[in-house]
Amino acid sequence: MPKLPTMEHTVASAERIAIEPRISNPGVIVPDALEGIQKLLVAIAKGGLPPSVRELTHMRASQINGCSSCIEGTIRHAQKVGDELDSRLLAVAAWRHSSEFTAAERAALELTEEMTRLADRGDPVPDEVWERAAEHFDERALAALVLHVALTNLFNRVNVSTRQPAGDW
Repeated sequence: MPKLPTMEHTVASAERIAIEPRISNPGVIVPDALEGIQKLLVAIAKGGLPPSVRELTHMRASQINGCSSCIEGTIRHAQKVGDELDSRLLAVAAWRHSSEFTAAERAALELTEEMTRLADRGDPVPDEVWERAAEHFDERALAALVLHVALTNLFNRVNVSTRQPAGDW
């Protein structure tokens, strides 16, 4: 699969917009919170959800929420590890119309969208969406997916509201 272009652009640095955070990263300011988040990340990683599903759903929720920090971080991480996700990360916004995604990934992406857009409809996560995800993931992996999407939304909301720039992960 083709690799993503590097984050280095040919745009002159004078043309770039500097993103200045409103405050330091809240996880640094409140270290006990960061410790809890790190423990949750470890637990999610042990929950049986494939890493590719975690990366794709993290990217999709971050796109919906407009979290440039998480989007750029996901791309940089994929470049660093040489992951096969590279080309699919580019296509994840149009996953419904792409042949690049498995049925399990599609179910996870659909659930991710519903969980991220809770206020968009009367039944925020319809039973049929949940059932499609449950067809592909056992209860433990499904629990990890729910926690992962919720945590991604936490990251997105913190980063967007405090204008956190992408880090050097």
